[in-house]
Amino acid sequence: MPRDERWTHRHGARGHGAVHVLPAFVSPSLVVPVIDGRPALGTWQSIVLVDLNVDNPVRKVRLTFLAG
Repeated sequence: MPRDERWTHRHGARGHGAVHVLPAFVSPSLVVPVIDGRPALGTWQSIVLVDLNVDNPVRKVRLTFLAG
């Protein structure tokens, strides 16, 4: 998405409003099954962290594990 005046917002850098629209296309959460302590991913799958908001350089990542 373009980071220009089309995406205005009251705070943040120029084009910051796009950060609020992008999660509609990139899911903000994910569920991955874990088998024997390893993520159950396909051959070509991987887990990637994408931070769309460059205005906040410090992030915390929360991982939650549920035992079945």
